[in-house]
Formats: sequence, C-alpha cells, structure tokens
Amino acid sequence: MDYPITPAVRYLREKMVEFVPHLYDYVEKGGAKESARQLGVDVHAVVKTLVFETNEKKPLIVLMHGDREVSTKNLARHIGVKSVEPVTPERAAKLTGYLVGGTSPFGTRTKMPVYAERTIFDLERIYVNGGKRGFLIEINPSVLKEILQANEVSVSIEN
Repeated sequence: MDYPITPAVRYLREKMVEFVPHLYDYVEKGGAKESARQLGVDVHAVVKTLVFETNEKKPLIVLMHGDREVSTKNLARHIGVKSVEPVTPERAAKLTGYLVGGTSPFGTRTKMPVYAERTIFDLERIYVNGGKRGFLIEINPSVLKEILQANEVSVSIEN
C-alpha cells in the first residue's frame, strides 16, 4: 500500500517502530468517529492528538480516546497549573507542523510534553494520526511511553 511519508512516518522509522498504515477518505469535521467507521475499528481505539497550552502559554499534547473529551480542569490539576486550554488550529499547526485533522504526536516541529489517557494502555492496538488528514497508523500503545515518554493521566470525560 502506498502511504504518505510524513515527519511522523520518518520519526517512527528512525525509532524502528512497527506500524500498520491505514488510509481513509478525510471528512471535514468527521473526526475519530468517521475514521473509525471507515476503517471498521472501535472509535475508542482511535486516539486523538490534541494540543493544549497552560496559562503560562506552555504547549503540551494530550492523547485521548476518540469517544472521550479532555477535562481541562482535571488536566490542569494533574500537571499543577492554573488552567489549560486548547490552542487555536493556527497555533497547533505552527507547533506541530501538521494541519488540524492530521496532527500526529510523532515528529512534531516543537518538542512538547505528552500526556496520554491511562486507559489507552489497556488496549491491544491503537490508531493514531500519521501526520496527514485521512491517514492513521496502527501501533501498540506501549510505543507512546517508549518513544514519546507519555505520562499517564486520568482526565477523560464522556462526550
């Protein structure tokens, strides 16, 4: 299968991480539900890459199940800051080098701390963005800790 060679793909190859590429038809505002539907996988296993920043304007990445939202209150409490807010799509693109809808936690332009919802590590395989709209990569969630040093958090809320 022919798939895009994004900074994320180059990063994973460099770290010798095994992954399975999955292409789908990107749908504006379709989000994790749409990619899960097209790929025939559980939306809970599709992991969104979300970019936030603290009240001190320090950016960070949160990896969250496709069927959950992030409690910014719990996140701020967990990392010991006053508040945390999602960044604008423009700022996210500047920080990561990816377009919103194609944001990958791998190979970002700016190195940022990564926080991952604890229950992601209970899954056998996850589908995370490969750095382009309409492109997910299937990996073992342990990779998030091994190469991103992701910190486990419990900050999900049902959406």
